[in-house]
Amino acid sequence: MLGLTPAPELHRSGLRWFNVSRPLSLSDLRNRLVVLDFWTACCVNCLHVLPTLRRLEETFADSIAVIGVNSPKYPAEQDADNLANALMRLDIRHPVIHDPELLLWRDYGVQAWPTLVLVDPRGRILGDLPGEPSADKLISGIGEMLRTWRNTLAPPPLPLPVLETKVLTSRFRFPAKIKPVGSHGADKLWAIADSGHHQIVLCDDEGREVRRFGRGQPGFLDLDGEACAFNSPQGLCCDAQSIYVADTGNHAIRHIELATGAVRTLAGTGERGSPLDGPAAGRDTGLASVWDIECLNDRLFFANAGTHQLGCLNLRTGEVSALAGSGYEELADGAGTKANLAQPAGLALDRATGTLYFVDSETSSVRAVAADGNPVVETLVGAGLFECGRRNGDFARARLQHCLGISWWNGSLVVADTYNSTLRVLDLASRQVSELGGDDYSWSNGLRFDGGEPAGVASDGANRLLVCDTNHHRIIELTCDGSRRARVWSA
Repeated sequence: MLGLTPAPELHRSGLRWFNVSRPLSLSDLRNRLVVLDFWTACCVNCLHVLPTLRRLEETFADSIAVIGVNSPKYPAEQDADNLANALMRLDIRHPVIHDPELLLWRDYGVQAWPTLVLVDPRGRILGDLPGEPSADKLISGIGEMLRTWRNTLAPPPLPLPVLETKVLTSRFRFPAKIKPVGSHGADKLWAIADSGHHQIVLCDDEGREVRRFGRGQPGFLDLDGEACAFNSPQGLCCDAQSIYVADTGNHAIRHIELATGAVRTLAGTGERGSPLDGPAAGRDTGLASVWDIECLNDRLFFANAGTHQLGCLNLRTGEVSALAGSGYEELADGAGTKANLAQPAGLALDRATGTLYFVDSETSSVRAVAADGNPVVETLVGAGLFECGRRNGDFARARLQHCLGISWWNGSLVVADTYNSTLRVLDLASRQVSELGGDDYSWSNGLRFDGGEPAGVASDGANRLLVCDTNHHRIIELTCDGSRRARVWSA
């Protein structure tokens, strides 16, 4: 243990702390093993580390301290209010430091998201772990270290001033995607991924609730209706008989039979999987943060965000395979699995041409691939992993910021430009990007999406859009004709 480098101080001017009643210094953490988690909310690999951190806290509750260090990638993530929403959405309860200028990132020599830095009970850096660690190996290693130090840690560590988690009570909680259900005669229905409630909600065309699926707590249970369990579902698609669910936290694709309410798993094991390859049995194949789904005949196309790929589930055979993406995170066009993607998060299908459009969230891009035939990936808007903005104009010049939702609309694409908290329209004929209604557009009642980080949008005819205004916990119905009407779906 001789010669270890003293850890840079955590408590300093200009840094805001969350989930604790006051900032913490290294002296407050003395006699605990400290796990610093350098993360950002846009990074799916960072999200994969969170269950491991929860297991650490449960296993070694009195001996360690997990401290998140929010190290933003995008301009929107520098806003402390957006971080507060992310902590609630992700159910992060340990102390978190908001470091918008990346001061601690530089002082600790961090170079990648996510990175864990271990600080020993005397305040010295033991080492760092970039990437997603093996939970079992990390718990075993930390347990061995704590046993070694058991007789040298005196006095016992002081309790941490952790705040009680606030419980949000609202009809929806961080709704993520909304999609139309197939024809039901005069009764048009909509399905919503109510991610914060871990449920799928079925509503009529006026927004009145018809039914909920899922018990309201995270879990992985194939039961009927309200008895089943999902874990932070982000996406879905529907036909007249079924709702297919991107059960993101369970790394799975689930099926709801509308006639009976029965829920079953079609693909995924519940554990984070490796990059997709050739055809393999869906129930035996690990998926990774499935974020959205589109249906075409007997196939489901899904955004496998955690491995930076698009996949295909054959409903006849039950097999999954890669459609596009090598598994390497980058922006590079090419044929099928030779192309590089970066956290695809929203899908939209043009059924007339068989073109699958998708938003690649970590490159703030909109891209396209043929669902049938030769799957060549083409980038329409976007320039790379660290290129973003709020710029309209021709496709080559336009910029988005961490977009999560997309819908086919009037021969164009409407995009939920999430971190810009706005809707953007991509005119495929003129190859121009515009803000829906103009840069200063407001609706008839003054409603705006500022801070809402909308994650999903669905079109219904030429003049109607339904938007998941995620951080505002509501569904907004927009009438996009001269009236500019906006209506919040109420209870």
